[in-house]
Amino acid sequence: MFQVRIHGRGGQGVVTAAEMLSIAAFEEGRHAQAFPSFGSERTGAPVVAFCRIDEKAIRLREPILEPDAVIIQDPTLLHQVDVFSGLKAGGFILLNTSRGFSQLGLEILVSKFKTAAIPASELAMKHIGRPLPNAALLGAFSALTGVLHFDSVAAAINDKFSGKVAAGNIAAARAAHELASRQIHAEAD
Repeated sequence: MFQVRIHGRGGQGVVTAAEMLSIAAFEEGRHAQAFPSFGSERTGAPVVAFCRIDEKAIRLREPILEPDAVIIQDPTLLHQVDVFSGLKAGGFILLNTSRGFSQLGLEILVSKFKTAAIPASELAMKHIGRPLPNAALLGAFSALTGVLHFDSVAAAINDKFSGKVAAGNIAAARAAHELASRQIHAEAD
C-alpha cells in the first residue's frame, strides 16, 4: 500500500488533491481511499488530507501517520506543522516552492528522501489564473514517485473539472510533471 499525506491551507484544494489522486488510482484499476482531517474549518487554516493506493481493497480508516510521500502545498507550514513527521525512510517529499531545499535550510532532506521543489502556485497562476497548486502538484507527484501515470492524473483532473478549468489544470500539471522529471534527471547525473 502506498500512503500519501497532503498538507496545505483551507482554500488551496488539499481535499480535492487527495480525491483526484484516488480517482487517478481508480483510472488504473487500483483501489484507493481519500479523506480529510480538519482543524478549524476556515480559509487559511492548516488542513491535512490523506490518500491510500493499493492493488487490493483497503480496510484501514485511520489517519496516515507513516506516509510514503508528503505533498506540501503551502511552504509556510514548514515552520508551523511537522509536515515530515513519520515519513518513511527513502520516502518522497514534494514541496510547492520556487526555492530549492537548500535555500530553505532543508538540504539534509535531499540526502534522506526523494525530493522535488515545484513552483506549483506560479504554474497555476499561469495556466488557470489562480494560485491553486493542487493539480500542478499531482502532475509532479506522478513524475517524482512513478506511482501513477500522468495520463491517469490528467483523466482525474478532467473528471473533477470541466472545460477551460480542466484544460488549464491539466496544462499546469503537465508543466509541473516536466519540471519534476528534469529535477529527477539532474539529480541522477
